[in-house]
Amino acid sequence: MTVSRLPKPPKRPIHGVLLLDKPLGMSSNKALQTTRWHYHAEKAGHTGVLDPLATGLLPVCLGEATKFSAHLLDADKGYTATVRFGHYSSTGDLEGEFTPGERPIDFDQAGLLAAMASLTGPIEQVPPMYSALKHQGRSLYEYARQGVEIERKPRQVVIHRLELLSFDGQDAVLDVQCSKGTYVRTLAADLGAKLGCGAHLAGLRRTRTAGFDIADAIALDTLVEMTPEARMAMLLPVDILVNHLPIHTLNDAETHKICHGQPVHVAEKDAIIQGCRLYDSQQRFVGIGRMRADGLLWPDRLLAFSPAA
Repeated sequence: MTVSRLPKPPKRPIHGVLLLDKPLGMSSNKALQTTRWHYHAEKAGHTGVLDPLATGLLPVCLGEATKFSAHLLDADKGYTATVRFGHYSSTGDLEGEFTPGERPIDFDQAGLLAAMASLTGPIEQVPPMYSALKHQGRSLYEYARQGVEIERKPRQVVIHRLELLSFDGQDAVLDVQCSKGTYVRTLAADLGAKLGCGAHLAGLRRTRTAGFDIADAIALDTLVEMTPEARMAMLLPVDILVNHLPIHTLNDAETHKICHGQPVHVAEKDAIIQGCRLYDSQQRFVGIGRMRADGLLWPDRLLAFSPAA
């Protein structure tokens, strides 16, 4: 479906989180805008770009949920990655120009597992040139398309888990659990370098992020075909984005103060030193609060439609 060819529906205040299964060949922004159009939402944002050649879990935040999406951007990610051995790629994936590895594929599964073990845990990665990282205000991929190589400093990432799901002698399917900032394309190339035969990413599917799982996501085509009522039922509440924070319940007077930018006294300071979810006396989500040096709990980020706003 091409959003630009559709008449613009009236925007309305829609708030929530949709777990979208992004299709192959579509940019994250196109998937976002298609979702936004079908919900008629005033605001929308996604929580971590997936390349067009990647599929899988893309949490989409609508309305006020966009205020609380930072946790998802910083969260660990999970992927099913298909690594193809025998050639390097200039882009790290199927879109690049291929060059053969230093030697033929001559390793067995034991050798592959040993190489994978060496790339598990805290490791350093050099970000690929075909990436959205900035240099002097321009994305690296812009330089790469002009044939310009920019020196990149290695960055530390963490590969929490690297499990072999299958191997047919050329393609290995891996389950990857990694920290934010990890380039799975670079991981594939590094694995090929370890084995000496070269490698590139032949397929990528995001399966997990911030406690969300691909099993709970909905395909974009399915979403488009739903009735408006069924589509609304797919939305998760805004506060699911911050469910890693402890809960603090406000009384009516405290809710009024918080919603007008004023701090409140709290007894359990140690429990909420890193921030907390705020709910009113009727257990409606208000926003998040943080302790400051004065020992008071201040509003940090609030819903625009907070109960006492």
